[in-house]
Amino acid sequence: MSDPAIRRADAGDADALAALGARTFVESFGRLYPPADLGQYLAEAYDPTRLRAELADPRRAAWLAEVAGAPVGYAQAGPCALPHPEVSAGSGELKRLYCLEAWRNRGLGARLFAEAMAWLRRDGPRDLWIGVWSENFGAQRFYARAGFEKVGEYGFRVGGTVDREFILRRAVFDGDAAPPRPRRAGG
Repeated sequence: MSDPAIRRADAGDADALAALGARTFVESFGRLYPPADLGQYLAEAYDPTRLRAELADPRRAAWLAEVAGAPVGYAQAGPCALPHPEVSAGSGELKRLYCLEAWRNRGLGARLFAEAMAWLRRDGPRDLWIGVWSENFGAQRFYARAGFEKVGEYGFRVGGTVDREFILRRAVFDGDAAPPRPRRAGG
């Protein structure tokens, strides 16, 4: 397989981003939820009309990783909306970072992460935030290697199910750390 190309997504990519977002969420977490809860969440979170508006918003950005024009991963970033008392109007958030299962643990997540970090710090240093499922230990290790620390928790709603989500922060992110290096299985 060739290396995916990464490009900035625009409003015309809303349908592709919606389909990829729903697919990667189901691959990652679909087994955890009753079908009705999962269906409700997917319809809301990956609604193409909503994503089209987000992609047109200059305060938000998304990137698609593609192989031969087919999306295999994505990242989204924008103003922080996490429920923490230290979030300020200038805080940025990595909102989503997902790859198709076949593309995990191959460095693609680190590449998408680097794109989002560069965009988030384009206007200078600022706090950076991430919400991550409490049981997603791989993602927690990935973000810890990039200097993020757990500073809180909240309930993340998927339909009628509420998951325990960790709030991670890297205070005054100024780009001084390289993105986390990908870890190879068994090494």
